[in-house]
Amino acid sequence: MKKLIIAVSAILFSSATLFAQYQYEILVERPNEKTYKGIISQEVILNDTSFKWYAENLTGYTPNASALAGLKKNADSLQFLVFMGTWCEDSHVVIPKFYSLLETANFSKDRVTLIGVNREKKTMSHLTEALNVINVPTIIVMKNGKELGRVVEYGKYGLFDMELGEILKKSDN
Repeated sequence: MKKLIIAVSAILFSSATLFAQYQYEILVERPNEKTYKGIISQEVILNDTSFKWYAENLTGYTPNASALAGLKKNADSLQFLVFMGTWCEDSHVVIPKFYSLLETANFSKDRVTLIGVNREKKTMSHLTEALNVINVPTIIVMKNGKELGRVVEYGKYGLFDMELGEILKKSDN
């Protein structure tokens, strides 16, 4: 399983940087709802005027200090695989805050692979199945090609960045 994760991660990160384009399809699974399925980016979401939820969910957010410190300390060795649903209310809340956290830490967005899933939580190339992603959002923290941990939905405390901070603190060891 570890070799599979490393191989999938290497493919995702290299494909995102080599081709400098995103590979996704746009679906309409329900009326007046747009679903992005595949490798997307923060810019794709920001440029889609139907995703007003992005800006609305940044209001009043203060990043967790431990997560900020961990991001700054490990900026050169961390990568993130992030699975989200553009239809998912939990993703609407967590993903804008995740990117705000990265921006506050001056963490490179090039080290993030954002993957959209459909309502069945499937994506292109069966990545959710290969990486055992069951719920979204799921933020998988990778260091030097190995999974350190993952935050699923809001995390075990209801604060995704608090759990992310704990995972990053473990990476220091």
